[in-house]
Amino acid sequence: MIDSHCHLDHEPMFGDLKNVIKRSKENGLEKILSICTTHESFKKIIEIVKFDPIIYGTFGIHPHETSSEKTTKNDIIKNVNSNDKIIAIGESGLDFYYNHSAKDEQITSFKSHIEASIELNVPIIVHSRNAEKETFEILNKYKNLKPKILMHCFTGSSEFAYKLLTLNSYFSASGIITFKNSIDLQKTFKLIPNDKLLIETDSPYLSPVPFRGKKNEPSFIKYTLEKLAQIKDSNAEKIEKITNYNFNSLFNLN
Repeated sequence: MIDSHCHLDHEPMFGDLKNVIKRSKENGLEKILSICTTHESFKKIIEIVKFDPIIYGTFGIHPHETSSEKTTKNDIIKNVNSNDKIIAIGESGLDFYYNHSAKDEQITSFKSHIEASIELNVPIIVHSRNAEKETFEILNKYKNLKPKILMHCFTGSSEFAYKLLTLNSYFSASGIITFKNSIDLQKTFKLIPNDKLLIETDSPYLSPVPFRGKKNEPSFIKYTLEKLAQIKDSNAEKIEKITNYNFNSLFNLN
């Protein structure tokens, strides 16, 4: 299994990294992608990727942070190029639910991240909440440049998913698909083609059932995998092979 999105720089995982990675390996994880949200986050990620061969990282500024955390396309490129184990850009995008940052600041930052990802030909990991229309419109403007798009923790509508598929986007399922009230989301994931699916924990957040309400970690990803297999009328072994292949293909890893 591969956890395509977690935050190993966040507690309680960062302070217990040795045991977190030990449990991950014991539960069959072969790769973990630790996602950057701020400049301080990136400093920790640079150290974390040295900790174990299965850990990779990204550079990006979360939309919640764009008022206080400024970056440019050139800065993003420089940070990604600083280490071979930094394999993607993000998470970036738009979040109009909490309004932690002004919309125009989020949009400016998002565009810088997209343009950097296109120049480097690496995936951009996209966060989108209460911003389906704006997220698609911005990404669609770059369609001819063929950005590599991964919609992280996808919780959008089926209509949004269909639009994003016209951009050749990938979609990552989180523990939310295990929740009883996520029927519409489960139906959407049933419709998304298998060759566009990945899985993630978003740990330490969004623990899947049966750990809902507790701190999440990469070793819990098997519950999301099992639920996705059920949704796709398949089995966990087959969906594991598919999501592993999709991850390695998208991120250009063996």
